[in-house]
Amino acid sequence: MPASFPRSAPSWRALGLAVVLPVSLGVFSPATFAADVLVITDSRHPVKTMGGERLIELDEAYRIEAELSAELPAEPEQATVLVKRRLNSGGTDLQRRIASAYQGVTDAWSLGITSIPAVVVDQRYVVYGEPDVARAVARIEQHRRAQP
Repeated sequence: MPASFPRSAPSWRALGLAVVLPVSLGVFSPATFAADVLVITDSRHPVKTMGGERLIELDEAYRIEAELSAELPAEPEQATVLVKRRLNSGGTDLQRRIASAYQGVTDAWSLGITSIPAVVVDQRYVVYGEPDVARAVARIEQHRRAQP
């Protein structure tokens, strides 16, 4: 579901927070945040995680492809054989890494993420530019309590 980010909400500008879908909320506990937190970044924008969140690194697929194509011979047939060997030796773990990397890019795109790092809670709230996930989650919690 694509996200839309209201540009006119004053609290969004003040907090760097976008409310994607209006919801009525009850009491919120930090434990709920840990189950519903998505962090989107890349290797050039490191984040300080809090544990339990899903981390998407948008350049992960590129890094995997670079591993597979490192030091390939110039001869196309030999390069093909070597890449196939690397793919086979990686087994299901490599296949999972590749699938997860591309799924992460798709998920970030479908949420409408516009910059990184981005911390998304409940697929409804996002804080951009905060590398400390716990601080971003605290800002969202503060906003949710002030805007029930």
